[in-house]
Amino acid sequence: MKLDRNRQKKILEYLFITKLFTFFIFSLAAFSEYMKFVDYKFTTLIYFSDIIPITLYMLIMLLTSRLWFASIKFEKNSRKYRTVQILESLINIVLFSLLIAFAPDVPQYKLLFLLIIITSSLQYGFKHGMTVSAIASVIVLAIDLLAMPEAIVNEAFQDDLIIVGVFLLTAWLLGFYEKIEREHRESITQMAIIDGLTGVYNHRYFFETLKRLIGNAKKTGAHLSLLFIDIDHFKHYNDLFGHQEGDEVLKEIAEILKQNTRPQDLVCRYGGEEFAVILQDTNEQNALIVAERIRDTIEKTEFKGQEHLPSGLLTVSIGVSSFPDKAQSDTELVKSADDALYRAKFFNKNRVETYFSILQEMKDDLKDKDITLLTSIKTLISVINAKDRYTYGHTERVVMLCQALGERLNLSEEDLKILKYSAYLHDIGKINIPEQILNKKLPLTKEEWDIMKQHPANGVRIIEPVESLDKVKPVILHHHERYDGEGYPDGLKGEEIPCLARIMTVVDSYDAMTSNRAYKSKMSFEEAIEELKACSGTQFDPEITQIFIELLLDLHSCRTKNMCEDKTIEKYAVQMSL
Repeated sequence: MKLDRNRQKKILEYLFITKLFTFFIFSLAAFSEYMKFVDYKFTTLIYFSDIIPITLYMLIMLLTSRLWFASIKFEKNSRKYRTVQILESLINIVLFSLLIAFAPDVPQYKLLFLLIIITSSLQYGFKHGMTVSAIASVIVLAIDLLAMPEAIVNEAFQDDLIIVGVFLLTAWLLGFYEKIEREHRESITQMAIIDGLTGVYNHRYFFETLKRLIGNAKKTGAHLSLLFIDIDHFKHYNDLFGHQEGDEVLKEIAEILKQNTRPQDLVCRYGGEEFAVILQDTNEQNALIVAERIRDTIEKTEFKGQEHLPSGLLTVSIGVSSFPDKAQSDTELVKSADDALYRAKFFNKNRVETYFSILQEMKDDLKDKDITLLTSIKTLISVINAKDRYTYGHTERVVMLCQALGERLNLSEEDLKILKYSAYLHDIGKINIPEQILNKKLPLTKEEWDIMKQHPANGVRIIEPVESLDKVKPVILHHHERYDGEGYPDGLKGEEIPCLARIMTVVDSYDAMTSNRAYKSKMSFEEAIEELKACSGTQFDPEITQIFIELLLDLHSCRTKNMCEDKTIEKYAVQMSL
């Protein structure tokens, strides 16, 4: 956690100051001993010979300081961290050993080992501190024996046994304190980052870790994928069986998520009945495999009372997005995964959907100067979706049906692209429509209809600066014209209406018929087909309407009877709920 990292940083800063102080004392002692053997007149020859050991010492100081800075940056338990830890300790031990060997009769120098033992125990823990203290003890006693090899009673050795005891006791006390303090800190940290009910990571830790992992992925060029998982009809389940049984379901699903992901993946409770899974070093294709495995496992798991749910099973919907293919930051990744989850919930539930944005596809066709404008348009669409969730689902279905109808009509690649972009942007003008009108439950008044009818022209004005979308503008402007000339905004009739706008009109109207709106209930599939036939030649182009009806019947047959001879039809049938 950020608070713990800041605390650790402060401790390391104080240890760094202590190490500098240690080197300062060592420098004074070393210089004092060195000056006993040099000529204080500093003749030219001796002056240059003095530079060599002093320069060597300064280089060692710089190397050790560099190691200290490096140890702050590396992750604990990493190979680099352990290497720095060993090198630093070796350099310190060698330097202090040389000083003691040079002046074995000065007991104060031996006590300087305490500074190394203290910093090692506090920074690197119990084992490392005890190891350093043991090595220091052996060195001190060995120097005593070597300094007085023929002595019958080695008084220095006897005296230094007390110093050795102080070394070991200091390392043991500080190391043990560091161990207890670290375990306590880890326990508190776990409580702060773990969801108390499910045992997986919580919402706060999810965002902290995702930001860090995205930063790492940017540096290394690695892929990272995100799954958003929502339990279908969970509110209904809670209403039937109570929150205690609902909590048991949450625990069970959390366990399924952990069992179906790797140790390095991060399973989090995002909120309520929603979970998130961060898949490290995983591209979108592999993330979809993981998501489908999770969905299938949960569908096949038997939960208490699941037969009373609308589908007879307890299922989940999953949205998938990935970095860097579908998002360039942690915020974009969360938004895109949430968008994909909404697609999965909207289209029948119990399914996996990946993030798809036509605007991303449009970037390839836009001029460089239009890219910034496209980003603004994307933001506007997000605002519309927040104001009117119907618009989001409606737009998605219109895009898919327009593409399917365009292929059935053998449109050129260019016209298909224009139709698809138009379908995606056709309701962007609703940004200027008040929310109370968009979500009104009663039929609109004449004044309100007049405001609503302005959205095609509003949409064209919004994309007006984007020259690359010039061919899209007429489709957006005229997608509410009628074949008999009674439509808006210009009252165009028959062939006067652009062909792509006529295609859009029939698809847009069909989806409006078969969707629940705030002010009316949706028609059944059969009722909508009859309505299309009744309005053919008046509201809709009769030729386009007939081909569209045939397409809908094929899609419906594929969905309900599993009779899909056409692979293209099968693809759209799987994507859509009819």
